Amino acid sequence: MTDAFALLGLERRPWLEPEDIKRRFLELSAPWHPDRHHGASEAAMAEALQRYSSLNAAHQLLAEPRERLLHLIELECGSKPRDIQRIPPGTMDLFVEVGHACRECDAFLQQRGTSTSPMLRLKSMQEGLEWSEKLEDIATRVRAMESALTAELRDLGKAWADAPPQGDPGRLASLPMERLEQIYRTLSYVSRWLGQVRERVVQLAIG
Repeated sequence: MTDAFALLGLERRPWLEPEDIKRRFLELSAPWHPDRHHGASEAAMAEALQRYSSLNAAHQLLAEPRERLLHLIELECGSKPRDIQRIPPGTMDLFVEVGHACRECDAFLQQRGTSTSPMLRLKSMQEGLEWSEKLEDIATRVRAMESALTAELRDLGKAWADAPPQGDPGRLASLPMERLEQIYRTLSYVSRWLGQVRERVVQLAIG
């Protein structure tokens, strides 16, 4: 497996500043940008494209928090996390609330499409505004959870800074991998929830 951290010359950490990832990518990829190799031999062009593509893939992977965590887990553990679909601790209430709200909103949207009289349309408009506010409130709480997880990932960086070097038999035991997998699963749900809420807010606005 290609180590994206090593490829970009970045330390393995659960959290990386987006600006640092982008800066390293731009520094390392500049010499290999295809625009700099016009007129070169076919072999040289192919090498430049391959190197640029590899650096770009590493940049894209590390820039996305969930993908970065999955990559870090695979690098440290040698395999992907298990039970990815299991509901992470502390998220069950929000999981139920999001699911219920989405189902209820879908029912409202379907019913709204059958409203024909002006009075019913006005009522539907008012209910639509209420649904938008309710969904925005849920999204705010989901984003707050996301922010808290981001802060925790920053703090977890110390465990990697203090861990034995790569290849040391005691490295894995010194790292909080179970918690990292929980955060990865939670972020996966957070992304899904925000997508579901955004989709319905857009549908409410269209009507």
